[in-house]
Amino acid sequence: MMKFTKENFLFLVCGMIIYVVDIGVDFWVASKYFCQGQYSWSILILCFRGLSSLITQIFSYEWFKNDWEGTDTGKLKLVFLVHLFQCGIFIRYWFALKYGCQVAFKQTSSRDASEADPSNFVQKQAIDAVTDINMLRVFKTFLKTTPQLFLQIYILMEHDKTHFYQYAAIIMSFCGISLSMVDYQISLRKSLPEKDKFNALSKFMYVFYKLLTITSWILSISLITLLSVRISVILLIFLWICGFIWTLKQHTTFCKSVKMEYLYRTVVGIILIFSFFNIKGRRTKVCISIYYATHTVVTLGILFVYMFWKPSIIDEICFTIVGILTILSLVLGIIFLVVYYSHFHPTTYCRSQACSDEVDGVAGQKDRVKTGRFQNFLMQ
Repeated sequence: MMKFTKENFLFLVCGMIIYVVDIGVDFWVASKYFCQGQYSWSILILCFRGLSSLITQIFSYEWFKNDWEGTDTGKLKLVFLVHLFQCGIFIRYWFALKYGCQVAFKQTSSRDASEADPSNFVQKQAIDAVTDINMLRVFKTFLKTTPQLFLQIYILMEHDKTHFYQYAAIIMSFCGISLSMVDYQISLRKSLPEKDKFNALSKFMYVFYKLLTITSWILSISLITLLSVRISVILLIFLWICGFIWTLKQHTTFCKSVKMEYLYRTVVGIILIFSFFNIKGRRTKVCISIYYATHTVVTLGILFVYMFWKPSIIDEICFTIVGILTILSLVLGIIFLVVYYSHFHPTTYCRSQACSDEVDGVAGQKDRVKTGRFQNFLMQ
């Protein structure tokens, strides 16, 4: 079993601080827009925050209920009340900090010790607690952070005047996306000892592949939104429907209840609007190629529309700069993607040539019960 180190503990503390700061920035930016009379922007920011918080609290409580099945119901009721007030994530941080402190500062364990050893058991508890947190952060990233990044970029493109708080929100969004994706991969690999480690070059390639492709897509959506909000909304809904139907055809079994499973599929559909998300233990080469080929065609189509259908808008929004950034980030993102999967993906170093692609969703309920919630739950 991989060890939970002092460095991991410090990163956990920093993650909790960033989480609190992120909440403060959201309300600060929303209040600024409200004071300026931009009520729609303020409401949208708070809606993104509220929706992501609600969904993550639901999943968090469901996991507590599954983990504590058959235990004291009074304790579970207290946890429910905390989640009802949207503070469930802090309970998870408390457990992660508690177990993390024990294994990082108070205990030492042998690498060859059995899993029944108390110190190794606490190690597993700490790693599983952090994994749960990072899983919830991934949901929050695509339910709140990424949509807010799109909103802030759209506002900057629509209005000539810019303010410090807008840049602060954009910076926080980029930081949130980067940290959540990397921390998620690292913690999951710690929780699955049979998986290879995520080395420094792998992290670098992975982050830039995700950030650049997401940035290009957000710039494209912002451009089409400037052209027509209605068309943008229709496009996003259509993409979500396609993603949701795809998850239905995959017959995912991540949750125990049918209602939670459909909620999970709904969230995956939203994630698929912005980034690829593999939910089955199957080869992803064809799926990921189709996914990013579609994004490329749509992006080029949007730029084509601006150049030949609405040339009058080009000068108003600095189209040349935005277009170059869109194409450049897309090309670089695809290059990082290809290099990552060709040379730096951890499965490249698998000793067994028969190892399958890792998945973002659980392949089967029976495996989840036996090996843990996130067996084979690795984002591509």
